[in-house]
Amino acid sequence: MEETRNQYINRELSWLQFNARVLQEATDETVPLIARLRFLGIFSNNLDEFFKVRYATVKRIALAGRKGKSALGGEVAKDLLEDITKIVIRQQAESQSILRYIEKELEKENIFIIDETEVSESQRKFIVDYFVQKVSPALVTIFLNDLAEFPLLKDSAAYLAVKMVMKKKNKARGLKKMFTPDPDEVRYALIEIPKGIDRFVVLPKEGDKSYIIILDDLIRYCMHTIFNIFDYESLSAHMIKITRDAELDIDNDLSKSFIEKISSSVKGREISEPVRFVYDDNIDKDTLSFLKEKMRVKNTDSVIPGGRYHNRRDYMGFPSLGREDLLYKTIPPLPVKGLSLQGSVLEKIAEKDYLLFAPYHTFSYVIRFLREAALDPAVRSIKITVYRLAKVSQVASSLINAVKNGKQVTVQIELQARFDEEANIEYAEQLQSEGVKLIFGIAGLKVHSKICIIEREEHEKIKRYGFISTGNFNESTAKLYTDYTLFTSSQPILKEVNMVFDFFETTYKIRKYKHLVVSPHYTGKTFSRLIDGEIANVKAGKEAYMKLKMNSLTNYKMIDKLYEASRAGVKIQMIVRGACCLVPGVQGMSENIEIISIVDKFLEHPRLFIFGNGGNPKVYISSADWMTRNIDYRVEVSCPIYDEEIKRELIETFEIGWRDNVKARVISGKQDNAYRKNDLPRVRSQFAIYDYYVQKLK
Repeated sequence: MEETRNQYINRELSWLQFNARVLQEATDETVPLIARLRFLGIFSNNLDEFFKVRYATVKRIALAGRKGKSALGGEVAKDLLEDITKIVIRQQAESQSILRYIEKELEKENIFIIDETEVSESQRKFIVDYFVQKVSPALVTIFLNDLAEFPLLKDSAAYLAVKMVMKKKNKARGLKKMFTPDPDEVRYALIEIPKGIDRFVVLPKEGDKSYIIILDDLIRYCMHTIFNIFDYESLSAHMIKITRDAELDIDNDLSKSFIEKISSSVKGREISEPVRFVYDDNIDKDTLSFLKEKMRVKNTDSVIPGGRYHNRRDYMGFPSLGREDLLYKTIPPLPVKGLSLQGSVLEKIAEKDYLLFAPYHTFSYVIRFLREAALDPAVRSIKITVYRLAKVSQVASSLINAVKNGKQVTVQIELQARFDEEANIEYAEQLQSEGVKLIFGIAGLKVHSKICIIEREEHEKIKRYGFISTGNFNESTAKLYTDYTLFTSSQPILKEVNMVFDFFETTYKIRKYKHLVVSPHYTGKTFSRLIDGEIANVKAGKEAYMKLKMNSLTNYKMIDKLYEASRAGVKIQMIVRGACCLVPGVQGMSENIEIISIVDKFLEHPRLFIFGNGGNPKVYISSADWMTRNIDYRVEVSCPIYDEEIKRELIETFEIGWRDNVKARVISGKQDNAYRKNDLPRVRSQFAIYDYYVQKLK
C-alpha cells in the first residue's frame, strides 16, 4: 500500500486540489472583483459535479464492501470517503471566508449585497411587489411533521428548512381544526428555492450605490406572508441541499428506443441515492436532527456543514451591474491568418491546412465552414460528431439547413454526455424530425471524438474536407475554453475520419489507421510506442523529450510508461489542468518529469502531445486525455500535424504556456498548489498567447 501511495496521487484527492486552484483565483487580487465571485461559483459547481460522479463512485465501492485499492490509487474506499469529506469541509469554510472578504471589497465599490435584516423602507415596496408577482406563485412549501414519507428532495436544489414555534394559545383564524397543533409544538416545513428566477435580485439604485438581495433572503423577508394563517411565536429558516448519484441506470427493455432509455434514466436521477447533505452551520440542532432522521441520512453520506447560502454555483451568473471595470476586459477574437470569413473557406482549405485556437481566434470559422457546406451545390454529404452543443446552436441550424438543401447529413450524437443528456435528447429529436440521419452511441463506449467531414464533388470525383478538434462544437463554450481545431483537406487523414464514422455503424469491424490514433483500440498502444521511441533515442545519445498538455492524467499504465521514460533520461514537460496521479520530481522514478497546472481567465482544454523524435518532432492534437475512460472506453481521435508551419505554431504556444510564471502552479507530491516563481520576465501565458497571435497577423 505504501509503495502505491508513493507511486501515484489518488485521483479524487488530486481533483480536489485542482478545485482548490480554482478557489485560488477567487483570492487573487489581480483578478477583477466580479470575476472573483464567478470563480467561487465555478468552484461550487465543480464540487457539485464531483459529488454526483466521483464521490458517488467511491461510495458505491464502499457500499459493495470492496476496498477498491487498485482503482483508487492505494486508498481504501471507506477511508477515502472520510478524507474527501474532511478536505471539502475545509475548502467550504475557506470559500465562505473568501466570499465575506469579496463582499467587503464590493462595498468599497458601492455594491452592497444585503440580507433581510438590512432592507430599507425605500426598498421594501420593490421587494414585496417582486415577491408577490414573481416569487410567491413559484414557491412550493411542504409541511413535514405529519407526512408518512419525507418528500423526495430534488438533486442539487436548495431548500429553506423552516422551523415554526407555535404560541401556546393558538387561534388560527377560523382554520383551527385544520391547523391547530398541540401547545408548544414545533412545526417544520420546506420551501424550495425556485430555479427559474434570478438568484441575485438587483434592487433600484440609490445614487451611486447598487444593491442586491439574494433570492433566499428576499423569501425570508416575506416569509411571514406564507405562514400568516398560523399563530406562531417564532419563525426561522436555514438552507439545506442534497446531492444525488448521477450515474445513469440504463434498462434493457428492447421495446424502447435508445432516446427513451436515456430519457428515462435521466429522470431516474431524481430518485437516485443521496451522496451529500449540506446544511447551514447555524441551523438549530433539533431541526438538523429532525431532518437527518426523516431523510435517513447514513454514515456513508457526506454530511457537510456549510454557510448561510448553498448553490453558490449561481455566482457564475452574478450580475455585472454595468461595472465593466470589475470584469475581465473583453478581448476581440482574432482572425486566423490567411483565412477570410468573407470568401470561400473551402477554397482556402483546399490549398493548405489551417489551425484555429479558440478563444484567441473566432469560432465563426466552424460555423462558416458548415454554412458554406450547407449551401454549396457541389457538397453531397456532411458527417459530424456532437457531444455538447450551445443552448441556441448555430451548428445545429447549419446542419438542418444542409438537409433542406438536399445534402445527406449524418450526426453521431452522444446522448450520454454527462449533464447534457436532456439537451442532447432535445437536439436529437429536433434533428431527426428535420431529416438528419442520427447515430446513437456504441454499446459500452461513449463517443467523445470531435470530428467533421464533408464530401464535395469536384471534376466528377469526390473530394473530402473536414475539421478535427480538441473541444466541443459549441459556440458558447468556445468563448471560455481554449481548444485547437484543425481544418484540412488532407485526403489520407479524411479517409480515416470517414472510417471512424463507418465504425460507428459497424462496431464489430476494427479498422487499421496509418495516420489517426483512435480509441479504444489504438490510443494506449500508439502513445506507449511513441514513448518507447523517445527512450530508444535517449539511449542512442539522441535528443529525446516529450511536451504534453492535457486536462487529466490518471491512467496508471501511461503513468508507469512516463516513469520508465524518466528513468531512461527522457526530459518530460507536462501541463495538466486537472487531476494528475503522477508524482513528478522523485529521484529514481520521475526526476526528469516537471508538471505545471494553469488556471486563469479561460479554461485550459486542449490536448497536445509533442514527441522529440530525434529532432523531427511528432505532434498530435487530441480529444483524449490520458485517463482510462478516454483510452479504453470512449471513441477518441488524435490527429497528427503534418503542416510544418502549424507544427511550429503548436510547439511555440506550448512553450509560452510552459514559461508561465504568473498563473502556473507546480504539481508535486506535496499537493500544495504553490505558484511557480522565478526571476525570469513575467509571463501570463493566456495573455501572451493572444499577443503572439496579434503579432502573427502583422
